[in-house]
Amino acid sequence: MTTTEIKGWTDGADAILYQSCGACRQLWYFHRPFCPSCGNISPQIHRASGKGMVYAATLVRRAATPEAKSHVPYAILLIDMAEGFRMMAHGDAGLKIGDRIVTEFRPFTSLRVPYAVKA
Repeated sequence: MTTTEIKGWTDGADAILYQSCGACRQLWYFHRPFCPSCGNISPQIHRASGKGMVYAATLVRRAATPEAKSHVPYAILLIDMAEGFRMMAHGDAGLKIGDRIVTEFRPFTSLRVPYAVKA
């Protein structure tokens, strides 16, 4: 798929997108015009299921910006997604390493961001 065919949460849609390489089968989360592993210039874009498992979790108690102050405390998680890539997301404060999650999209400052809840 091309970027004009599918939009992710950074474009205002409630979707998590990742890319894969047809040449070397590498998967990655951050959008790139080429494969970071082999350099192939034709990566494919996919929509993730939103399911995964918590790899790491931290509770933020001090807002990074004045705009984020109303959200404190909030959890930041690293999530191993079911498709095989890792991403960062907000989530419920009670989530722990190893918990199975599903992602929703919730407001955070002026954005709608991926938000993990226990599956």
